[in-house]
Amino acid sequence: TVASVTLEFFLGLTAALAVESLHRAGRSARTFLLIPWALPTAIIAVLWMWIFNDQYGIINALLLTSGIINSPVAWLAKPQTAMPVIILADVWKTFPFVMIILIAGLQSIPREMYDAIEIDGGNAWHKFRYITLPSLLPFIFLALIFRIIQAFAIFDLVYVLTGGGPGGFTETVSVYSYFTFMRYLDFGYGSAMVVAMVVILALTGWLLYSLLLKKHEMDR
Repeated sequence: TVASVTLEFFLGLTAALAVESLHRAGRSARTFLLIPWALPTAIIAVLWMWIFNDQYGIINALLLTSGIINSPVAWLAKPQTAMPVIILADVWKTFPFVMIILIAGLQSIPREMYDAIEIDGGNAWHKFRYITLPSLLPFIFLALIFRIIQAFAIFDLVYVLTGGGPGGFTETVSVYSYFTFMRYLDFGYGSAMVVAMVVILALTGWLLYSLLLKKHEMDR
């Protein structure tokens, strides 16, 4: 969760700044970057499963051709590589969501603020540090609230890619609770896990929302 959300934030912020700097061309770039987010998660999982397939995947083909590896790597069957592949797929799928929220934030910043700092001799870093970043904080908190909750409850991507394997190494809370219900038929323990997960997610959302309100009150 931490790795996915962190990467999604920095990638989403970078993409948002880049798209806004392109002006007219930014519309086409934004549409293109939103494609992964618009696709169903199951399709994304199958796509990445093909990319990292040990027999005909493009990653192994490129690494073998370049001589970096001597034999195909079973990326999704090794504990050392299965989780990074899931994180990579999750980041690629969901960073456009963060990007579109931050683009909305960037478009809400008055141009006059940038003009004023230019008159005072400010450079691009000063604009970002003193105008862009502070103005984006409410939108950053909003994106983090949604992404932390979604990342904590991730199920379909993990289930399709690895099924929680190898050896349960990539089992998330939602996947484990599903197996507890459907495979082990332990309905009591499974129900307790689901309730605990809902409580944790609710508390996390409440905490982040409280921080957002506190920041908003301090800015008044």
